[in-house]
Amino acid sequence: MGDIIRFTVTGSPQTVSRAIEEYARGAGHVTAIVVPWESDRTALSMAVTAVKADGWAIEHTNLGTIRLIDAGQERTELAITAEPPDHPERQQLAALFDRFVRQVHDKFHVEP
Repeated sequence: MGDIIRFTVTGSPQTVSRAIEEYARGAGHVTAIVVPWESDRTALSMAVTAVKADGWAIEHTNLGTIRLIDAGQERTELAITAEPPDHPERQQLAALFDRFVRQVHDKFHVEP
């Protein structure tokens, strides 16, 4: 486990986290939600999970964490860390997370 990528985005951690949640919801197959008990005044922590639905049953598999750190001046630093799941579909889930990370980077990244 280690940082996959670090980059800076425009907006406060709260604003950016809401945008990432909405983006994940629209993209489907993953969710990204703020984990309040792992967050504080200057940084938010988001869990990224794969979602698989079968009728009434919904399975969430943890894929990684997005840490949003207030960088001042309406900027937020993102540190995205993979947490490879102990799951029979490990490779497919890792590929799903990697794709989501690339999409988040492409959509939100700003040059320093």
